[in-house]
Amino acid sequence: MNSTVSATAPLGERSRYPVEALIEALGDVPVTTETQIVRRRSRDFFWYSPILNASLNGKSADIIVSPRDEAEVVRVAAACAKLRIPLTVRGGATGNYGQAVPLEGGVLLDMDSLTAIEWSKPGLVRVGAGARMHDIDAALRPTGWELRMHPSTKRSATIGGFVAGGSGGVGSVTYGGLREPGNIVAARIVTLEEEPRIIELRGDAAQKVNRAYGTTGIITALEMPLAPAWDWVEVVVAFDDFMEAANVGLDIAMADGIIKKLVSPISWPLPSYFASLAPACPPGKSILICMIASISMEAFCEALGGRGMLTFEEPFDEAPGRTPIYEYTWNHTTLQMLKSDRSVTYLQCLYAHDRALVQVRMMRDMFGDEVIPHLEFIRFGGRLTCSALPVVRYTTPERLNEIMALHESNGVMIANPHVVTLEDGSRHKRADADQIGFKAQVDPYGLLNPGKMRTYVAVKT
Repeated sequence: MNSTVSATAPLGERSRYPVEALIEALGDVPVTTETQIVRRRSRDFFWYSPILNASLNGKSADIIVSPRDEAEVVRVAAACAKLRIPLTVRGGATGNYGQAVPLEGGVLLDMDSLTAIEWSKPGLVRVGAGARMHDIDAALRPTGWELRMHPSTKRSATIGGFVAGGSGGVGSVTYGGLREPGNIVAARIVTLEEEPRIIELRGDAAQKVNRAYGTTGIITALEMPLAPAWDWVEVVVAFDDFMEAANVGLDIAMADGIIKKLVSPISWPLPSYFASLAPACPPGKSILICMIASISMEAFCEALGGRGMLTFEEPFDEAPGRTPIYEYTWNHTTLQMLKSDRSVTYLQCLYAHDRALVQVRMMRDMFGDEVIPHLEFIRFGGRLTCSALPVVRYTTPERLNEIMALHESNGVMIANPHVVTLEDGSRHKRADADQIGFKAQVDPYGLLNPGKMRTYVAVKT
């Protein structure tokens, strides 16, 4: 059902785009024009960054359009192209870089209704882009399978949003990130043209939409590989020293015979902000959070070799009212501190595989309590290393940029989470696919999430 505008001014006077003509062209496709709802849903978690919070706060679409199937997506794309109205695709809006924030207004395309699991078979699933990742795993678990990886926002993130705006997460210690060959099998997209096309991108071609912020086509369905759904055990091990936690984490991550999904060393005082996990986080101790297959727990305990103190060991549980342990890792680690201290922010780092912990120690010694270490062991390009989402005690943009520059001058790669453009923010996570060239084919007017691909020049006006 089409909603009406609560403001007194007609849509045509509030927007620089012909929104009323768009509504007429869409027919019975559901739209929302109520100002407060549109503004609220035009946000994501960009406020993790004080820099993005200052630049993106107040940015909003003019209208939300909620297609119920791919045919309606095509209708919306055609109407936007003909009327030259920008379109930004929205999944769960759990990103941290303003991926889902419309910089130029226009349409916010809500994909919440495209949730069907078209089919699944051992090791593979075909699913609508708007499906929540938690719901996908819940549907697949009785078959003995689950998604290979997911962000810490799994319970609210959509699979389409993860592919378009993410890079990896829980599971990447075993399978690497989304950019690794085989981690996206296929993507089905709709182009933004006056006569939209439906294109199936398979294999390496699917990387054209990976971490492109929805600038290279509207993803309507994805074919994703699966992993065995083990009976996972949530584990916390406490250590006197963070580097000991990191070294034990490296040993666990490198133990190929131990089936694992998560290996996350986290420095004190970050665990002091983990409210529900407080009994497992002794004061002053750094911790190692892991998810280990139940059949590997004996080997895991042997690998600890008496190092650290096992403070938590429970079956994995995502039941309502309970915080799964992965929500203390990846960028949820930052969120746990932000709940109490909104003055902090974070970085995204990647360490060299052959000297990762040397660099970790170097950065810890260089910055002290100003940059609080938090690592995630991952596979990158076939090699085991660790990424990091350290929490930064923010003071000024200049100091934040200096901290990033000092990391890079010491060989630690930075993917800047304080910018909105692909070119400036995706440093070590960008796919090799020619995303800019592909955009010229699928978005000739430059209407898909404009402003996020800085170097793109529209081929049509």
